[in-house]
Amino acid sequence: MANNSGSNQLVVPQASAALDQMKYEVAQELGISLPQDGYYGNITTKDAGSIGGSITRKLVQIAEQSLAGR
Repeated sequence: MANNSGSNQLVVPQASAALDQMKYEVAQELGISLPQDGYYGNITTKDAGSIGGSITRKLVQIAEQSLAGR
């Protein structure tokens, strides 16, 4: 059985700060306040999913634009 630590590993570890910034920007756009202490246990599943879905849509859009520019 594979050892799963419960966290995803980034393909490009240097992207961590950019993804974290994107998370806060998307949450602000959606009107969701994220805790400053980093504990997300009080965020609803719906809000977390909205943030994650919006981030995914933005990343796909960026990738599509990048591929179209080739």
